[in-house]
Amino acid sequence: MLEGRVKVNGRVVTELGSKADAEQDHIKVDGKLIYLKQPQTYFMLNKPRGYVTTLSDPEGRPTVMDLLKGVRQRVFPIGRLDYDTEGLLLLTNDGNLAHSLMHPSYEVPKTYLAKVKGVLKDEAIKKLEKGVPLLDGKTAPCTIKKIRKTQENSWLEVTLHEGKKRQVRRMLERIGHPVLKLKRIRYAFLDLAGLLPGQYRHLSPQEVKRLKSLTKQSDSSPQQPRPNRPSLT
Repeated sequence: MLEGRVKVNGRVVTELGSKADAEQDHIKVDGKLIYLKQPQTYFMLNKPRGYVTTLSDPEGRPTVMDLLKGVRQRVFPIGRLDYDTEGLLLLTNDGNLAHSLMHPSYEVPKTYLAKVKGVLKDEAIKKLEKGVPLLDGKTAPCTIKKIRKTQENSWLEVTLHEGKKRQVRRMLERIGHPVLKLKRIRYAFLDLAGLLPGQYRHLSPQEVKRLKSLTKQSDSSPQQPRPNRPSLT
């Protein structure tokens, strides 16, 4: 320590017996950040509009991490929601589960409520459900339910089993019905009941167990995702 190898919060520590909290302080040894192993933790957040789903933002915009007041563990989002998209977002420090839930081979369903411009005809909905071509490939089959409509707009419930970037918005833009408002309302069996925008809660042990069962994981021996199945599109 007297050799200046240790830094706490950017300051070199030179006094023997100095103390630091690895959960709170930024500790480096020989220039490398030190992390202590933390217990696995799982959160559900009701993300409002106007937040980016990253740990930090070079443009200085608010991030979802700003909403996790009181959370001491270092967690990261499972997937992303756009800056203008709101709704259910999972966060964890369990890398195995996060990777599996995002892997397309498991086809974990995610459901969105979308307000779109114009009134969709049944033919357009069938086209979306079968899959539409995007720049990064044709979308997989999905399920779309008409919720309500006005003279100018439609409300749809869209359930996907894959996770292309900005997929719901790009699908609907592709057929000439851009999204005006988008909210993720379910992730697998989880929903936002009881959570106001900006609020979060811990997942229960039973909920974590059910999530792991979707990808055939266990606490003791997480498995790798199974090979991709033949495309349905």
